[in-house]
Amino acid sequence: MAEPSVSGSCLCGNVAFSIRLPTIACVHCHCTMCQRHHGAGYVTWFAVASENVVITSGAEQVVRFQSSDHGTRSFCRRCGSSLFCDSTHQPGRIDIALASMHGPIDRRPQVHIYFDDRADWVVIGDDLPRLGGASGLEPLER
Repeated sequence: MAEPSVSGSCLCGNVAFSIRLPTIACVHCHCTMCQRHHGAGYVTWFAVASENVVITSGAEQVVRFQSSDHGTRSFCRRCGSSLFCDSTHQPGRIDIALASMHGPIDRRPQVHIYFDDRADWVVIGDDLPRLGGASGLEPLER
């Protein structure tokens, strides 16, 4: 039996893709790069194994930007939608903007990362763990 899949796309629909479940994680990221790339207080990413992502149309419209010494962010050339993020710190996996999906994935957000970088105007009303520090993944005191 084949694993379930979920489709996604950019805003204009030029770039379409499919992901095979299961996911690896789902997080709210508050790092400043995510804030600037998405124009938002934070972004919700989920991760899957790289081989579980298939671009079904518009691959030539995907632009990759080297956002750090270890990571790239991909977006649609036509509409600018943020789509993917990958890092040499986590080889073999790709992060995907959850809001680009057309249906539910197999998990809800589990944690806030880089929480101490959060925008001071963002108010969080959930009880999810909050991580930060130099790695963005260290437990923070409440």
